[in-house]
Order: sequence, then C-alpha cells, then structure tokens
Amino acid sequence: MRYQVGGSLKYDDSTYIVRQADEQIYTGLKTGNFCYVFNCHQTGKSSLLHRTIHRLKKENHICIYLSLALLSTNQITPIQWYKGIIFSLFHNLNLTKQVNFESCWEQQSEVYPVQRLYQFVEQVLLKEVQNNRIFIFIDNINSLLSLNFPVNDFFIWIRYCYEQQAHNPSFQRLSFALFGVASPSNLIVDPHRTPFNIGQAIKLCDFQSHEIMPLLEGLEEVVSQPQAILLHIIHWTRGQPFLTQKLCQLVVQVALESYKEPITIPNGAEGYWVEQLVRSRIIQHWEFQDEPEHLRTIRDRLLFDKHKAGKLLNIYQRVLRVEELRNRNPIDNLIPADDSEEQTQLLLSGLVENYNGYLRVKNPIYRSVFTPQWVLRQLENLPFSW
Repeated sequence: MRYQVGGSLKYDDSTYIVRQADEQIYTGLKTGNFCYVFNCHQTGKSSLLHRTIHRLKKENHICIYLSLALLSTNQITPIQWYKGIIFSLFHNLNLTKQVNFESCWEQQSEVYPVQRLYQFVEQVLLKEVQNNRIFIFIDNINSLLSLNFPVNDFFIWIRYCYEQQAHNPSFQRLSFALFGVASPSNLIVDPHRTPFNIGQAIKLCDFQSHEIMPLLEGLEEVVSQPQAILLHIIHWTRGQPFLTQKLCQLVVQVALESYKEPITIPNGAEGYWVEQLVRSRIIQHWEFQDEPEHLRTIRDRLLFDKHKAGKLLNIYQRVLRVEELRNRNPIDNLIPADDSEEQTQLLLSGLVENYNGYLRVKNPIYRSVFTPQWVLRQLENLPFSW
C-alpha cells in the first residue's frame, strides 16, 4: 500500500479520508447552494474537489473544472482573462459543433468582458445544455490576487447567477463551488455585492481519530503495533493531512530500508519510536529534507511580504509565549481569534489554527520547527523595523 504525499488523491484511493466536509459540500451543491472551501495549503482541498466531481458525474450531472492558476498572471488583460474563462467553459462543454466560439466572441466586441460572460451563460451554456444540472468547480481562486486588475465583477457575476434563480428557472440548474487559499475578505470587500454572504462555507477540518482507519491497512503490513503507531502519528500531526500521509509513508519506507517486515516494536515504546522518526526524518535539517515541500511553503508564506512579515511573526511569537505559560494561567493569556488581516494571513499559512475561538500552534511538528529562536532570527533579518 502506498500513501499519497502531496498532490490530489484519486476519487477511489484507498487512503482517502472521508470527512464531514465531503457530505457537506455534496449536499450543499445538490441543494443548490453556492459553496466555497477556503483553507491553507495541503489540507486536501483538491482531493475533496475531484471526489465530489466524481460523485456528481455518477448521477449524470455535468461538472466543469476550471483552474485559475493557468489563467491568472500579472501580464494578462481583463479581456484576455474573461475570454480564457469563457473558452474554458466552452471547451469543457464540448460545444464546438453547436457554436462557433470566435464568431460569438467577435460579435460581442463592444461589450464589457464580464457582460460577455453573463451573455455566454444565459444565451449559450444554459440553452445548449437543457436537461442537466451544471456544477462549475473553480480551483486556485487565490490566483486572482496576482492579477493587476480588480475581479470584483467576477464575484458579482456569481452572485448575479444565484439571484437570477428567482426570476429564471434555467439558473436553478447552475451551481458553483470555489476552492483556494484565501479568505472572502481578501477577494471582495463590498458586503453588499459579495457572493460569500449568500454562500455556504465548507469547513475542511483535519483528520479526526475516528476517521483515520483507512490509513491503518498500510501500517499493518510493516509494524507490529500499527494502531498505536497511527495514534502517535496523529499526536504529532494533529491530523494535518499532508503530514499524516507523509509520516505513514515514512514508516513504510523505514521498514523497507531495514529489510524487516514487520518491524517489531516493544509494547509501550511506540511513542518513542514515532518521536525518533519525526525528529530524524522531518524536524532535523528540515529545510534540506522537506520533500515534497511543505514546511518551506509555510515559511515562505510567512516571510514573502517583508512589510507584513514582522506583524505575522509578532502574533506567532505571542502564541508561542502563551503556550509556554498556559499551565500557569490557561485562560487569561490566550489570544482571541479575530478577523484582522494579519491573523487571517497567519491562519492561511497553516502554522496556527482557531481552536475554540483562540489561536494555537497547529501541531507539535510545527512548534518544533518554527521555534521561538527561529522567530527571533527572522525578525532580526527583516530589513526594517516592524
């Protein structure tokens, strides 16, 4: 058995962990809701997306997948961007025999780009596809932040499609799901025009202890105490999907390297064995052995914007201090989670989480890598005072 470390899992992968979000997004979309899954990197968003597409396609619904990563560069113009969106929809629906795309595009040359998108959906998409529900999955929504023009109109278009359901029954067949590393406030700030206040946020939680049994099978082949080993893995990762899959794969790798299958671990020594594995294969020299990249992604997200890095590090430094003091004053020192831009960016890095309304470090691995000493070094390296 092979664990998936990085990338999207196939819909039928044996190590796919079904979470509450699976049923929430499926039910939400079938109900006709606009759904969005916003979370940090490597938490299983793409795997959830493709598994949901598979479930809907099995029911003969039409699913369109759009990745904005390829369409969103800082050199692209609004007309080029909207043309790319429309052409992607056109191509996914295989409308080349029914409609001449270039002819339609030229006929609308005097129309604003977003209005061309409105007209394509109303006059082409919903007319050519009449007997099926259509689900549009938009991935890498955070790529919009790299564009050099505002994309408010794009989100207003999504809201418009939902508002049209009350006036045009055809729009009741159209639903959207957005995925990415972003927050609604990053993408559109006008509360009266945003679609997010009429949408359903799908919370993608980390793996829970009662959900992880599919991961046990691979461990049963290589260690003598697979269930205890898995529980200690969860202790170190707190269910973070990428790290959990990676640690399971490292257990298998160690067994292959030692030519002992299964590895015999004495009762009671499972925690020590897993700790040594974590420290030697993940924490020590982490910048050199972080493959596929995970910890470096968190680091880079924290430090990318030199003007904001100091504020993010300052908040994280406070979280670390609170955890050091939590046994003395467990409540008074906690840092409440809020909607500030700095906290939002720190949460999107994945380094911390909102736990019962307060910030805490996501898991012991992150705490062992991004230590108080590491934070001080980064603050000293900033080119100006924060």
